[in-house]
Amino acid sequence: MPLRLLNVCAHPDDECFAFGGALALAADRHVEVMVLCLTDGQAGRHREDGASNADLARIRSEEFAASCGILGVACHEQLAYQDGRLEHEPLSRIAADIVRRIRSFQPHVVLTFGMDGAANTHPDHTSTSAAATAAFHWAGSVKRFPELGAPWQAHRLFHHTTDYFLPDRARPLPAPWTLTLDISSVFERKIAALRSHASQGPLAEKTIPIFEAQPRIELYTLMAAAEPQPATQSTDLFDSVTA
Repeated sequence: MPLRLLNVCAHPDDECFAFGGALALAADRHVEVMVLCLTDGQAGRHREDGASNADLARIRSEEFAASCGILGVACHEQLAYQDGRLEHEPLSRIAADIVRRIRSFQPHVVLTFGMDGAANTHPDHTSTSAAATAAFHWAGSVKRFPELGAPWQAHRLFHHTTDYFLPDRARPLPAPWTLTLDISSVFERKIAALRSHASQGPLAEKTIPIFEAQPRIELYTLMAAAEPQPATQSTDLFDSVTA
C-alpha cells in the first residue's frame, strides 16, 4: 500500500511556487500525491487583454493541470471559493471541504501554508493554513462532521516556511523550520511547472531568479503529529511513517 501526500493550497500556481519540490520528490518515490486547490485563481493580476474572470479561471485551471502533470501529481482538484476572498468565508465551511477530502484520500502527510501567508504574505494563504490545520485535527475525530465519512488521522502536518523575503512585499514572520528538503534533483521540474502557468508569466519571470539565487531547498515546519514527538531536524517528509 503506497504512502499518500495531500497538499492544500489556495491558488493555481501555489502548488509549484511553494510546494513544487516536495511534490515532485514524493512522486518520484511513488508516493500518491493529491493537490487540493481552494480557488480558481480568477483574481490573478496578470491576464490577456480583455480576458474575463471566467476566461482567466478556465485558463488557470488548464495551467494547474499541466503543472501537476509536470510535478507527477496523481490527483488534483479545484474548489469554487472566490479568489482573494477566503478570509471572508467561515473557517468551518472551508475546513469541512478539506475534511471530506482527507477522509476520502486518506493521506499520511498533509502540506499547507504557514500562518504568515508565505513569502508574499497573501491573506488567502493564511486562510488556507488555518482551514487545513483545523481539518487535519478534525478529520480524525468521530465528533467532527460525522456525515463526511469515517475518521482518518494523518500522521503529520507540515507548514511551508522560508528563510528569504521578497523585496516588493511585506516582510512575513516565518516559523522556524524543522524539515529541510534537498530539491536539487527536481529543481528544473519545479521551474518548468512554474513556467506552465503562462497566464502568470510576469510573476514567474520575477520570481524564478529569486529561486535560482537561493539554495536548492524547501523548508517546512512540523506543526502536528499523530503521536507525541520532540521537535527535531529532519530531511524526509515520511521519516518513520509507514502506510
